[in-house]
Amino acid sequence: MSKILMVISAATSLKLADGSTHPTGYWAEEVAASHKVLKAAGADVDIATPAGVRPTVDALSLSEQGGVSEADAEEFRTYLAGIAEELSTPLVLSEVTVGDYDAIYIPGGHAPMADLVQDADLGRLLNEADAQGKTVAALCHGAAGLLSATENDGSFTFAGRALTSFTDEEESQGGLGENAPFLVENRLRAEGAVLQTGAAWSNTVVVDGNLITGQNPQSSTSTADAVLKTLAG
Repeated sequence: MSKILMVISAATSLKLADGSTHPTGYWAEEVAASHKVLKAAGADVDIATPAGVRPTVDALSLSEQGGVSEADAEEFRTYLAGIAEELSTPLVLSEVTVGDYDAIYIPGGHAPMADLVQDADLGRLLNEADAQGKTVAALCHGAAGLLSATENDGSFTFAGRALTSFTDEEESQGGLGENAPFLVENRLRAEGAVLQTGAAWSNTVVVDGNLITGQNPQSSTSTADAVLKTLAG
């Protein structure tokens, strides 16, 4: 049985480019759909957050305003309610040992842009996992968490690697637009990653060896499937 560490942001607010504060959290579909696929395949999934803080779901991810139908929102609410105990008592990220896991999985929502992007404990785990050839996966804005991983010289650990993320186009169309604190796709490119993005809102997953990335919420199930396929292989 594969053991997977799902690292979820603990941030509840995000400082925007104009200096204002915007409520945030994890994106419901990305956690619920990913967790469901992984568990259905028999994987053991542990949830961890910075300081072991209970993560908060982004209200937008359960509303039509966030582009989510009421039927889908109800499905996600139901699933999240079923794992409420796990979400309420996450592991403390700094206390996690990467050797206990076969893969690290980072779902998004804008929240990772507030804390995971610079979390030293996540950076340590990602560097150790990558060095050991363990699977590293990030979904949507969760790819911002990859930026926490740097080499001794300060360079980006995943520079030169093919990956995808929530795109600048998607941020403009359905995200925070110009008021985002930074654009994830643009930032990853600037750090040397090789971005391979699909059409806006398409189900797009990029696999580069042990690194697996999904572009947006629509890619949640496929990203989890790709992780399972890699672990099985």
